[in-house]
Amino acid sequence: MEKSYTIGDKTFVLDQAKAEEAFAAKQVINGKDTMFFNILPLKYQWAYDLYKVMKNNHWEPEDIPMQKDVELWRSSELADVERWIIKMAIGYFSAAEGIVGDNIQHVTREVVTAPELKLVLGRHAHEENIHADSLVYMISSLGINPHECEAMFEDIPTIEKKTNFVVSNSRALRRDMDLTQTADKQAFAKNLFLFGQCMEGTQFYGLFGMVLSLYRQNKFPGIGQMFRYTLRDESNHIEVFRNLLMDLIEENEDVWTPEFREELTDLMREAVALEKEFIRDCLPVNAVGLSADEFCQYIDYIADRRLEGVGLKPIAGGVENPFPWLAEMMDIKKEQNFFEGRVTEYQKASALGSVDDDEL
Repeated sequence: MEKSYTIGDKTFVLDQAKAEEAFAAKQVINGKDTMFFNILPLKYQWAYDLYKVMKNNHWEPEDIPMQKDVELWRSSELADVERWIIKMAIGYFSAAEGIVGDNIQHVTREVVTAPELKLVLGRHAHEENIHADSLVYMISSLGINPHECEAMFEDIPTIEKKTNFVVSNSRALRRDMDLTQTADKQAFAKNLFLFGQCMEGTQFYGLFGMVLSLYRQNKFPGIGQMFRYTLRDESNHIEVFRNLLMDLIEENEDVWTPEFREELTDLMREAVALEKEFIRDCLPVNAVGLSADEFCQYIDYIADRRLEGVGLKPIAGGVENPFPWLAEMMDIKKEQNFFEGRVTEYQKASALGSVDDDEL
């Protein structure tokens, strides 16, 4: 069907069939090859909806006061294990957030073809920059030597193992891939699962829980607040990569073989084992109401939810969440300024809502 518009002595003819053909050619991979960033009409509505949620959740580290955190850090009131948890959190995440952002920009966003998918991934990468910036803010506020944070990646084996677990995969995909071939499709799908469900979705949650446990004890209000906002962002990131994986599988049925499903499950097993080793380095002794065993149980609980979210069978099965209070931490539509009593809106009224408790 054609539709014509006559303006003065000029007539413009629009070919609806051609437009519909272009829409049908939208795919996660192997879609219409275009240099134009024409988002409409939307094929992946979820991507645009998540982009709007993420944009409306925007926050800036410098808006969060650090005075009480600094006073506590300089005092003699902190137990050694509390100080160590904060150092491990800052040391690990100061580079881990960048690893995620780098993979988005140089692997994921390069491979997907639908513009709305590139849009939400661009926002995702931007939020990783904010998270990395927040860790710089924490380091400078507390007066931690940044070289010490860098040394953690070189000298603590459990951090090095977690890093190599994801970086080796990301580097292997920085090549010309033939995405008409099942093997390369599966390699990309594995990357989506690894970064979305294993790393951001599971391996980030041990330290998140520890820092927020201290925050719950009225310690480190500034750092805790930034980790709450980061955790809310991560929940959206997990959903971006989960939807990408699900749509990729739906459009490419050859990917989802029994052998590949088992490979992903084994990948999660490895991620969980690495995270449990790391948890015991972050919390070498049970103290200040924190137990390494409980955090390991929490990782089993989280990992099973991630697996079930992409249609895979759980590994542990029937594990209960030892930290149900973490869901309450996500209700952060409005936050009180710690010193002035002002309400700070970090989620605009037009946002679609906060993260579902099921993400925890």
